[in-house]
Amino acid sequence: MSEHPIVHWIGASGEQYKYYIWELPPNFDPKQDGNYIYSKRNAENKWVPIYIGQGDLKDRTENHHQALCIARKGATHIHVHRTPGKEDRIAEEKDLLANYTNAYQPTGCNEKEGG
Repeated sequence: MSEHPIVHWIGASGEQYKYYIWELPPNFDPKQDGNYIYSKRNAENKWVPIYIGQGDLKDRTENHHQALCIARKGATHIHVHRTPGKEDRIAEEKDLLANYTNAYQPTGCNEKEGG
């Protein structure tokens, strides 16, 4: 992934996470667990998260349950990095969603737990 541009996303905790930028559609090998952010640039040329998630990168880019929403919201790229530990992936996902609440519906495609 090192040949791809890099962006840092900041969690609510202040932690900075390094992500590699891929144009859509990417082509990942199976069994690569990680965190990912579907995104696009806004009018100020800044990255805007559309969906923040974690899991098998190939599966989550080829069979995403929110694929229609992500496309309708205009995602052009996916930002990714490998994170082998499930607990670490989930903690990072929660940290990022706490800081980028615009990834939640209706502006984004993440669904809040409990509605």
